Amino acid sequence: MSSNLLVLVACLAVVTVLLLGLANMMRGGSANLSQKLMRLRVLLQFVAIVIIMGVVWWRSA
Repeated sequence: MSSNLLVLVACLAVVTVLLLGLANMMRGGSANLSQKLMRLRVLLQFVAIVIIMGVVWWRSA
């Protein structure tokens, strides 16, 4: 149960940062902020993949 919540939180963090970046681009916001949000999104995607793979491994053991 807690592993499902962990995966959900990780995925929601990725989606949140993605939407913030898209909103910033659509309103013509700072390019520097867009770059920071893109880098944060990539980092969060990596963390989410590691968490998902860890949960898959844990459940198969």
